[in-house]
Amino acid sequence: MDAFISRKRRRISTPTERTDPLQLASNVQDDSTELKLAILSSLHPNVDQGALLELLLSSEGSVEDVSRALATQANSVDGDPSRRPTVHANQQQQTSLSDFLGPPQPRDCPESPQKRAPRALTQKGKTLHLFSPEDIAIHTPCSLIHNFLPAEEANSLLEELLEESKTFERRTFKLFDNVVQSPHSACFYVASLEEMRTQMTEYVYNGSYLTDVRILPHIAANVSSKVRTAVNAEILKRIQTHYPNSRKLKHQSPHEWAPNAAFVNCYDGPTESVGYHSDELTYLGPRAVIGSLSLGVTREFRIRRIIPQSPNSGLTSPDDYQSGTLSIHLPHNSLLIMHADMQEEWKHSIHPAATVVPHPIAGNRRINITYRYYKGSLHPKFTPKCACSVPAVLRVVQRKKENWGRYFWMCHAGNVPGKER
Repeated sequence: MDAFISRKRRRISTPTERTDPLQLASNVQDDSTELKLAILSSLHPNVDQGALLELLLSSEGSVEDVSRALATQANSVDGDPSRRPTVHANQQQQTSLSDFLGPPQPRDCPESPQKRAPRALTQKGKTLHLFSPEDIAIHTPCSLIHNFLPAEEANSLLEELLEESKTFERRTFKLFDNVVQSPHSACFYVASLEEMRTQMTEYVYNGSYLTDVRILPHIAANVSSKVRTAVNAEILKRIQTHYPNSRKLKHQSPHEWAPNAAFVNCYDGPTESVGYHSDELTYLGPRAVIGSLSLGVTREFRIRRIIPQSPNSGLTSPDDYQSGTLSIHLPHNSLLIMHADMQEEWKHSIHPAATVVPHPIAGNRRINITYRYYKGSLHPKFTPKCACSVPAVLRVVQRKKENWGRYFWMCHAGNVPGKER
């Protein structure tokens, strides 16, 4: 008891100065993402964590940059907190990232792929999901139109092509000396019987002729004209808002886009996919535009920009040239336009999924129609051949900075099953 009574009273410490979260954030730039998110959540409680994560990735992990952007955006809403929207990352109608990041930087150099693009949203190894057509148009070489067709017409087209897809085949091709099969089925379509015969006897794909070319069925043929009108309108918009001096890109066709062929792909289940690739330019020509109509279940369309490197950069692996990944979710009845800067500068894929939300008509299947414009000036009779007698393919330099954007004809025998280069 004596010891208890004689114990000295505990000294009350003097109040310490409150730590500024942003000051703390400046010391954790290399710390965990969870800690950075916690700091941002304490500063901006009305913003959902999913949106904060997207902004954190786009700001290369800088908590201070994200907080400043959010504060600027919040102050612009007349200073009334009740009018500031709460951001929900799980909503399909995503709050536009441009509200936080500001407008893209001006493109002041028409020849440089880097200066034409706005600030990169992702780093290598990261994936950012985009839902807003506005964000997709600003940050990717694509445009997206939701609910493109009247609902009844879209459903009828889906039913028509689901019936067609029952007899689709899987293409085979050569990859690293191995003959592999496509991870989804597909078929090639044209508008007339004459074009069908021409495709089967003159046009060469992977060193051989197609054996299954079909005429577009009734509803799909009617939709082609609507796709043509919409795509040409988006091309004009793209030129005015994205391209230097509001003019078409170098090598882009001066003519109106007029689709005369289509690949119809069927992805039966969540695991069917297609890996990263650029579409072959042999018959499409430089700066090709493609209109892609999605029907059935929603799937992820992922894209990566190819960053050209100088010879002394020290990068040797193909992955070293990739930027971060952007994911565009393509729901039923959506039209994606891949613009003239897509094939030369980006690669795209349909990403495999663990699960999908079944569609009431298609079940687990996705049907995709990619409308293409085959140019008469690139008819197979003009395609060069090397000593192996296999028609060459048109390629573009994508990875070497000193030759970036140059086109060349390449021998394709090494990619043909049963043939050697």
